Amino acid sequence: MYLADVFKEEITMSKNKHLTEIERKEIEQYLKEGVSLSSIAARLDKNPTTISREVRKRAIESNKYAPYRPKNRCSKRYSCQKIQLCLDKPNCTRRCSTCSFCNDICEEFEEEICYKLYDPPYCCNGCIEEYQCVFRKKYYIPKKAQEAYREMLIESRIGANITESELLYLDELVSPLIKKGQSVHHIAANNADELSVSEKSIYRYVAGGLLSSKNIDMPRVVRMRPRKNKPVEHKIDRSCRIGRTYDDYRKFIEENNVSVVEADSVIGRIGGKCLMTLMFKSCDLMLAFIRNRNTSQSVIDVLDWMNRKLGIEKFMKLFPALLVDNGSEFSNPIKLESDKQGNPRTKVFYCDPYSSFQKPNVELNHVFIRRILPKGTSFDHLTQNDINLMMSNINSYSRENLNDKSPFELFGFLYGFDVLELLGQFRVPANEIILKPYLFKK
Repeated sequence: MYLADVFKEEITMSKNKHLTEIERKEIEQYLKEGVSLSSIAARLDKNPTTISREVRKRAIESNKYAPYRPKNRCSKRYSCQKIQLCLDKPNCTRRCSTCSFCNDICEEFEEEICYKLYDPPYCCNGCIEEYQCVFRKKYYIPKKAQEAYREMLIESRIGANITESELLYLDELVSPLIKKGQSVHHIAANNADELSVSEKSIYRYVAGGLLSSKNIDMPRVVRMRPRKNKPVEHKIDRSCRIGRTYDDYRKFIEENNVSVVEADSVIGRIGGKCLMTLMFKSCDLMLAFIRNRNTSQSVIDVLDWMNRKLGIEKFMKLFPALLVDNGSEFSNPIKLESDKQGNPRTKVFYCDPYSSFQKPNVELNHVFIRRILPKGTSFDHLTQNDINLMMSNINSYSRENLNDKSPFELFGFLYGFDVLELLGQFRVPANEIILKPYLFKK
């Protein structure tokens, strides 16, 4: 029995490729003791690369300063001779570099990063100079590391575990048979060699709107009481948020000082045509594009079309960064960020889950769309020309927050009216603007 337990433990250790919370606490303790990363890896029976990647990835920045020392992280602090940067203290004769307010008000401030953070152990745990260091610090904290790991693990397991091409193949095979009145069990039993998913998965994909067939096509399902489950989402890249979180977005904005475009989807009939909306925060102008299905490929096609229409230079100027929600249609950031030749064209960032308030502009502007296309309205009869007409009316509508100017006017001033023409937008005279459903009946 003892040998069996030992054998079972060895198998468990060989399969354990993830760090546990206890192991993360041990890593912190070893770092405090000054143990090297390779030695930590040997003690935990892990690959040294695993420990190195864990510390570099999970260590968090800290703004902690050394007590009783000037809060100055500028690389020029020893040679700088500036004085009287504070206009409210004309009698001060101290060098500004000795003052704690220097970094906040000096236009020539350049932060110096501690060179030790570029070498193992990549953090300040166990550093003998940490108590007197004025640089920005990084600490490996096991509790925070475990929380980040759990969040990544949960996000990586969200959605349907199937590629988009496999989903299209499944739809072409299963949906016509379901519409003929065949049950999912009958289809699975007679097409076992062609199916790579279970019956339960097919039911979930139909209920989630991922297939063109619907629950109404299956009489038995219609009679059953629906479960209160979240609809199935098909995520192309289930780790798409890594390096693209809302915190990464705020850091990117601070470092690059660019105007961001907020992107979202507007759903008509479930499973039918939908809209992709793009809102320019700099001028409140919103573009909308009709899509046959709410898939990631349809979003990629919209960006590819604009890329060809505008050219890569204009595209990069208009869309330096996209802020999107966690919908499955935005879950292929690599294809969104690059053109078909692999050239980078934009950056994609994701709001936090259930935090639509982080992109309020596009959410609020959907009110105008809902005046013309109320909730529950089918978009199936609409074309892109109809959508361009609707958005031209909306964008020509004066806004109080724009000093009674319209988004159309402000966008034309910032980027040029020729760009609006390329994107299918035109000015509608103020007294001819229609924001009612009968717009499409004229």
